[in-house]
This record gives sequence, structure tokens and C-alpha cells, in this order.
Amino acid sequence: MEPILDLPDILKSEPVVGPQHKPVSVAEVGLRQTVLEELALKALYLSGPFSVLELSKLTRLSFEVASELLKRLRTEQLCQVTGLSGHIPNLAITSQGRVRAQELLSQNQYTGPAPVPLASYVNQVKLQSVSNVQVRPPDVKRAFAHLVLDEETLWQLGTALNSGAAIFLHGPSGVGKTTIAETLSRVLSDDEIWLPHAVEVDGQIITVYDPIVHARVEESETDTHDERWVRCHRPSVLVGGELTIEMLDLQYNPTSKFYSGPVQMKANNGVLIIDDFGRQRVRPDELLNRWVVPLDRRIDFLTLAGGRKIEIPFEMLVVFASNLEPNQLMDAAFLRRIQTKIRIGAATPEEFCEIFRRVAADRGIACDIKVPIELIGLIQDTFKQELRSCFPRDIINQICWAAKYEGIESRLDHSTLVRAVETYFLPKS
Repeated sequence: MEPILDLPDILKSEPVVGPQHKPVSVAEVGLRQTVLEELALKALYLSGPFSVLELSKLTRLSFEVASELLKRLRTEQLCQVTGLSGHIPNLAITSQGRVRAQELLSQNQYTGPAPVPLASYVNQVKLQSVSNVQVRPPDVKRAFAHLVLDEETLWQLGTALNSGAAIFLHGPSGVGKTTIAETLSRVLSDDEIWLPHAVEVDGQIITVYDPIVHARVEESETDTHDERWVRCHRPSVLVGGELTIEMLDLQYNPTSKFYSGPVQMKANNGVLIIDDFGRQRVRPDELLNRWVVPLDRRIDFLTLAGGRKIEIPFEMLVVFASNLEPNQLMDAAFLRRIQTKIRIGAATPEEFCEIFRRVAADRGIACDIKVPIELIGLIQDTFKQELRSCFPRDIINQICWAAKYEGIESRLDHSTLVRAVETYFLPKS
């Protein structure tokens, strides 16, 4: 078995550089010079010829570092100066450099922004831990203002956010668990964190920043910051039934020959939502067994090709949302590790009417108070169901779709309501 890459050894062997300081020499970058030279040569092969300044922009390294790298490549006769743009040299790859670049690309095709050392990533994630966030009642009320929730539930959610630990939201389908889980991230999203484009470990590249997942805040980035890092809001990553056990480890692309970080790595310093927990392609006990150590110790172990393991922080708020009972999904040991368990139940008649009014207002439809009251009667008496938060939206959708089909303006009255209800609910047997 390959040894686990021990974090203290990494911290001793490589300098920990921060995102606020732009390195102006290869020594300050914190990576082996050969890693940077190979990245520069591959970029020159694929995107050149170009100037030193263009290499700096491609690799997100300072002009001084780019100049130092290309000087080294020239010494090895891997590139040559073809002219000047002002006082800035233009460079082209040589035939010798072309052969070397092709060899490098057969091993690893990564040519994006220069990575940061693993130690720097680990250090930065720990500095930005969700455990350091302090949430107050006004923060929670502001984030959840668009939802209709009772004070007790808001108090439980606020307390859970301050824990920085895992949360289990459970209750029947359609009561708003997923919406609540997604809104939890809004409480934290005002905070900004630093994320690297990529991380380097043992010559391997792991991409971290994902523009689909991470919301960049460019106005918060200074001219003097290390451009290998990106300023973002705390991330929110949602996975549902598509989740497999393989998605929890490094994603190796056999064509490009570098890695993409798993979902929990992309969610670091933010919120990871496991929606419809218990209905994934991975069994609940298999997922929880995989995360025994991360949930307890806030560290995770990822495996590189060849079996080498690396240790990374597991610094996120994990939210499990399920319409299955907790006791059906996990044993007492796992229930203990997920210390906050919040039941989201059916709406009260008052809450139901308020939700209905808000949905109608959002759609620009006039709403008489008698309409939601009549709907409550139909749901409880005719169809023998409890009041769920999704019903107002779903019923009003039915009314709007029917109006669109008929080419008339949407309206809420007895006839449109009854027709929508009969279409939406299954008849009681």
C-alpha cells in the first residue's frame, strides 16, 4: 500500500504562499521550477508564438516569473526570441522544444493557470473554515425572508449554521427541505473566500475552481493578488440521485491526464447539499462509511493514480435532505455524528394562506382570501392530505397553464381552482 502523503511533511518541505501576495520570482511561487517550466513549454507549443506578457496572462504568473521561466527555456534551447513588441520579447518554440512539449503533453495536457502547492491550499481552506462564521438572527431572517417559516425552525437553522457541522433535514415530500437547504448557503454567501484555479501535488494537477459552481467576485481582487487564486462567494454544491461513490474521489480524465476535484473539494468553505438522501445510486450506509472520518475530524483522503493518498480539509457545512426517517437511513453511530436533525413538517393553515398569497403576487394574479381557504378545505377534506408548502405553487401553475392554453388571463376563483385540484391530485380510493 502506498503511504499517505503526510500533511506536516508537506508544510515543512514547501513554502506556504498566500493569495494576497503576487510572487515575483520562481522561488516565491512555491512550486518546483520544473513544474512551471513544463507548463510554460506546453503553453508555448499550443498557443505560441507569443510574448512574455501573454505567457504571464495565460499562466496567471507575474511578468517577472514568466520572464525567468522563458530565460531558462532559452538556455535549454527549447524556445527562441523572434522579435520585440516594444521592449517585451516575442518567443517561439524550437524543434527541440516541440519534441519535448509533445512528450510532456503525452503525460499531462494541463495548460491552464499555474497551480498552487497543496500546502497553500490546505492552509487557506483552514483559514476560511465555515466553523469560523458567526450567524445572528437578523442574518437568518434576511436570508429566509422569501420563505414562510415559523420562529422555532428559524432558530434551529441559525443554531445549525453556527455549528459548522452536518445537518439532517427530514420530513414529507414537498414541504421545502431542498429550498431550505439551498437558502442556508445564502446566509454564508455574503462571505468571500479564495479558491485556487488548480492544486499541484507530486507533479499531478487537480483543478478546483469551477465557474459553474463558484461565483467569482472580481471587484474584490486587487492588482497585487496572486492571480492563481480566485475571489469567490462561499460555494453551494447540490447533488441528488446522480451521486455515486466514485464522485467522492478525484476525477481523473484519461485523455487530458489530470484530475478534477470531487464535489466535496469544490464545496470546501461552503455548503454541500445531499438532496433526496437515501435515493442515490450509492447506498446510504456506503456513503456514510466513506465519510466517517471527514465528518468527525474534518479531513478527507483522496487517492491519486497508483494508490497514493493525499489529505485535504473537509471544511464545509454538509446538509442531508430526505423524506425518509433518519432511523431508516442510518444507525445510532451516524446519527450521533450528524448532531443537528431538523424536521420540516406540514404548513399551518395560516402559513399555507401566506404562501399562496405570495405565489399569486409573484405571478401578478389578484387573490381573494377565500380562495386559499377553499383550497385548504379541498386538500384536507376531499383528498385527505396534509398542507404542504409546494401545493400553492403547483396549483397556481396548473391554473396559469390552463389560462395560457385557453388564451385568457389567469384568474383565481372557484372554477379554476377546482379544475386545477382535480388535475393535480390523485382521486382518493
